[in-house]
Amino acid sequence: MSLGELQVLGACPLDCPDTCSWVVTVRDGEAVKMRGNPDHPYTRGALCVKVNRYLEHTRAPDRILHPMRRVGPKGSGRFERISWDEALEEISVRLRGIIDEHGGEAIWPYLGTGTLGYVQGSEGMAGRRFWNVLGASKHFLNICSTAGNIGLARTNGTAGGMDPETFALSKLILLWGTNTLTSGHHLWKFIQEARAAGAHVVAIDPIRTRTAEQADEHLPIRPGTDAALALGLLNVVLSEGAEDRDYLENHTSGWEGFRAEILRHPPERVAEITGLPESDIRALGVRLAHTRPTGIRATMGIQRHAGGGTAMRTIAAIPGVTGDWRRPGGGVAYSTTAYFHLNIDSREDLLAAPVRQLTMTRLAEGLDESVKCLWVYAANPMGSTSAQERVREKLLREDLFTVVMEQFPTDTVDYADIVLPATMQTEHTDLHAGYGHMYLMWNEPAVEPPGECLSTMETFRRLARHMGLTEPSLYDSDLELAEQLLASGHPSLEGVTVDRLRKEGWVRLNVPQPFVPFADGFPTPSGKLEFGPGPAYVPSHTASAERGPYPLALITPASHTFLNTTFGNNPELLRRSKGPLILVSPADAAQRGLSDGQRARVFNDNGEFEAVVEVSDRVRPGVVASTKGHWRKLSPGGATVNAVVDERDADMGRGAVYHDNLVELSPCASRRRT
Repeated sequence: MSLGELQVLGACPLDCPDTCSWVVTVRDGEAVKMRGNPDHPYTRGALCVKVNRYLEHTRAPDRILHPMRRVGPKGSGRFERISWDEALEEISVRLRGIIDEHGGEAIWPYLGTGTLGYVQGSEGMAGRRFWNVLGASKHFLNICSTAGNIGLARTNGTAGGMDPETFALSKLILLWGTNTLTSGHHLWKFIQEARAAGAHVVAIDPIRTRTAEQADEHLPIRPGTDAALALGLLNVVLSEGAEDRDYLENHTSGWEGFRAEILRHPPERVAEITGLPESDIRALGVRLAHTRPTGIRATMGIQRHAGGGTAMRTIAAIPGVTGDWRRPGGGVAYSTTAYFHLNIDSREDLLAAPVRQLTMTRLAEGLDESVKCLWVYAANPMGSTSAQERVREKLLREDLFTVVMEQFPTDTVDYADIVLPATMQTEHTDLHAGYGHMYLMWNEPAVEPPGECLSTMETFRRLARHMGLTEPSLYDSDLELAEQLLASGHPSLEGVTVDRLRKEGWVRLNVPQPFVPFADGFPTPSGKLEFGPGPAYVPSHTASAERGPYPLALITPASHTFLNTTFGNNPELLRRSKGPLILVSPADAAQRGLSDGQRARVFNDNGEFEAVVEVSDRVRPGVVASTKGHWRKLSPGGATVNAVVDERDADMGRGAVYHDNLVELSPCASRRRT
């Protein structure tokens, strides 16, 4: 009997600001089509090149469909199929033994951003209740945006800023360290609306990206010098007498100290720091001084260096000086997450005693002998974290019991003792919020999970039951968890219920439209924008003139075909990516005897990887670029860009430093792309 055809509303779970609303066509129980929701004000019917292949990805032949136990050496990727009962029993026995002998803190629950769901993923700290009952270590998920969040909060009191939709009202748009057409392309529609009304678009980026090519102007800044450029632009604003004195007097604090810092950064000094022509700095500074409103889009890549938090703090100060924070279409857009006042309860009350915190980006350092169990979910640390070779060495420990919940046989799966099959987005319930827009999103499961795949929370419910845990909240259903999340009582969520979301698919937060968050004040202790004490520019490693044996600054931007390591095994997207490439300027290539299509060794003291050279003027001399997201075992030489990235911290929040690494290149003997 035919079940007919259904249109099921859902939301993209991936680590992208756009969090698209999608519509899945289900025919006789099978998902046959997926498209962007044309009724959603931000998605507007379009998905990205990656997610357009999502249904194909759910049916990929390498999908993990059953629990598995390791039968070969760690790292070999050799497993045998076992039942769920066998898996749960083995896990229960091992966890109980670890807790009895070493305490719960010997367990590290390593949660990543493979899904941003508030029920199944990182935004809602999925599984935290279960881990608290066991007394496991806390996991500090700092890999993405921490430095920028803290930097913005030090200026504005929150990392929240502009509603990105208001870019349609901007007259000057600075796309600062962000490749909009690759990482969040739905914003481009609003930028195009602004351009149609006369807006000027400037891309500030070390690489001439797809976005920079479409902008009216591109400033190829030296990596890690963004805060210096911000100060230089403001120096021109002051020389033009264009600071908003009324706004400065009534809505900011610490102005005199910050003004002195600006005056110490005239354009000629900033040109030396940033590598930009002084004339370009002055011209943009004049344009900034006299163009209202100015909107600045700065996303996570800009803060992944030693001075990343300070960079965001200083950039956020620009609209405080120009008064753009009070205008629709003015300000800085980084992340809108802070506006979603969901009731995220980490349930500290379930802990019998305080526990330590282990840091996501310090995995190699943290996996010492005190950690006896690593439980990885929604993450692929072998592909996504720093110090790749050191992480691999730690994962080879025979005394480290490693469980991985996954959809595909990633690099991390190869080091697991037990592998548990995980659902994909079309197969489970979840609640989402875009960090690049103002909409709550609902994801209704469209189809039944294939094989024996289970969602994150169903896995933890079954394991809790198998272990005989009695805490009632461990068994809350997905719908109950969603209801609890929405029950914060915050005015922005008034009238937003699970029933309404399931019916409508998405709801805009209860905020004005256009939304101007800081027209009359800031959520800081003073109620004002706080320029604050401390340096306004912290140099990164790549900004140094003294680079020693490694003279090239390596940038590791997002790929157009992968999202982090998601889709890194999709044959068509892998083909389109053309394998690991490294952009090298003509001057740097010639100096090293490198030619287009030649395979090069990229190395420093941390490690090395191989990539095919693309000689291009898209990068300036002294800068090379190779995209993240490639799988280690599918890459030449068995390593990726993260092999050369060190486990260091940014200036704020222990943020990652993926764009703050110095390397050298040399030819690989007689090996060229075929």
